[in-house]
Amino acid sequence: MTLTERINQDIKTAMKAKDKDSLKVLRMLKAALQKEALEQPEPLSQDQEITIISRELKQRRDSLAEFKKADREDLVSATQDEIVIVKKYLPEQLSPEALEAKVREIMAQVGATSKADFGKVMGLAASSLKGQAEGKAINETVKRLLG
Repeated sequence: MTLTERINQDIKTAMKAKDKDSLKVLRMLKAALQKEALEQPEPLSQDQEITIISRELKQRRDSLAEFKKADREDLVSATQDEIVIVKKYLPEQLSPEALEAKVREIMAQVGATSKADFGKVMGLAASSLKGQAEGKAINETVKRLLG
């Protein structure tokens, strides 16, 4: 079952349960997926679906930071609830220790030893760890290990 199919199924479930908050977030996810699907001739791959949902999660996290700065507790709470729902559709994220181990493996593959190798390591790490860790976390780990 693709993520799009799973979201459609969960929309039906949320409608039956009259869960307006979940329904709003699920419809937003579905709209984002449909928008991307219309722009491409072939159906979305699972990687593309994960990328789209990750982008939606990042937008929510950015909004959350802004709402906290503005001291808008009502919006902070609603956004945190949305983040929980969106996370259900993403693969399990790697722990910091597991991420560090994977980055060390990639560094060994590439033969990275200095900051000059940052681009090589980041390129391979970003593509191989897509959906398993956020780009920001990968970036920080690579910088720490190379620096």
